[in-house]
Amino acid sequence: MTLVFATPPISLSTAHAFAAFFTLSYVGSLYLSKSARLSFKNGVTLSTPPGAQRAKESEERWRDDPDVIRARLLAASMSTAGSVLAVYWLVRSVTSKRELQKDPLAAFKSTLARLGITLDFAPTTSPLSVILPCLVTPILYLGPLYVSWLCETLPLQRRWSVRGDLLPVFTTWVGIRNYIVGPITEEVVFRACMLAVYHMAGASRTKMIFLTPLAFGVAHLHHAWDTYNRYGRTSAAARTAFVSTLFQLAYTSLFGFHCTYLFLRTGSLLPPTLSHIFCNIMGFPQYALHVRMFPKRRRLIQLMYLLGIAGYVYTMREWTRADDSLFWPAPGQIPRY
Repeated sequence: MTLVFATPPISLSTAHAFAAFFTLSYVGSLYLSKSARLSFKNGVTLSTPPGAQRAKESEERWRDDPDVIRARLLAASMSTAGSVLAVYWLVRSVTSKRELQKDPLAAFKSTLARLGITLDFAPTTSPLSVILPCLVTPILYLGPLYVSWLCETLPLQRRWSVRGDLLPVFTTWVGIRNYIVGPITEEVVFRACMLAVYHMAGASRTKMIFLTPLAFGVAHLHHAWDTYNRYGRTSAAARTAFVSTLFQLAYTSLFGFHCTYLFLRTGSLLPPTLSHIFCNIMGFPQYALHVRMFPKRRRLIQLMYLLGIAGYVYTMREWTRADDSLFWPAPGQIPRY
C-alpha cells in the first residue's frame, strides 16, 4: 500500500521552489561542463543565405557533435538523478517516524508511486490496461502514419530497413539523444518529478495539466542561441531563431499538456514516455506536404487526419482510465496526497 496523506503535506511555494530547481538544474547542467557547452567562433565573416545553415568552423562545438552529445547526456542524466533524489528526500522528510519504523522502505515505495514507476494502471489482469494508454498518441497520428504507409516506410515495408531506420536509433549519438535518453530524462524531470511535488502541494489537476508543461516549454528556449549562431548571426538568423523558438515553445507546451494528462490519468510514467519517443520519431505532422506528395489521395489523407483527431478525443478519456490512480481519484473517492 502506497504511503499517502489525507491533506497536502507541503505548500505551493515549496512545490514552486522544487519545480524551479528541477528546471534550472536540468538546463543548467548542459552548460556547467566545458565539454557540454556549445562554442561558436567569433570574428569571422558569415555570408549565409536567409534560412540556410552556415558551414561549421573547425574550432566550433555544435549541438550535434558526438562529444557534445555525450557530455550533455551525462549531465542531463546526473541532473535527472538529482531531481529524483530531491523528490525522495521531500517524501521522506514529510513521512512520520512511526511510518518509517513500521516500514523502512515506506518513503522509497511512496516515491516510486509518485514518480509513476508502475505498470498497475487498473485493478485488472488484462494487458490492455497497460497497452491502450500507450496507443493514444499513435491514434492521433493516423494521418501521418497513413502517408508513411503510402511511402512504404513503415516497419517491414519495402523502403524500411533495419540498417537504415532502426540501427541509427541505437548506434548514433543523435539517435540515442533524441529517442532514448532525451525523452526518458525529460519525462522523469518535467513530468514525474514536477507533478509529484505539485500533487503533494494539493494543486488542482487543471493547474497541473496547463501550467506545469510551461516549464517544459521554457526549458527549450536556450536553443535560440544555437539557432542564431548556426544560421549566420545576422538579422535574418535572429528572426529564424525567434520564430523557431516560439514555435518550439508552443509545441512543447501543447505536447506537455498531452503527456501531463496521460501521467495523471494513468498514474504511470510509461505512456507519456513512449508518447514522447513516438512523437520524436514521427516529428510534427506535415499535412500540407503530405497532400502535395499524394494529390490523388488528398481526400483519404484528410479523412485519416480527421479520424486521428476524433479517435484521439475518444481514446484520451476511454483508454486512459485507471480506477485507483493516485493523481486522478474516481468520482466520490477521497483525494489522496
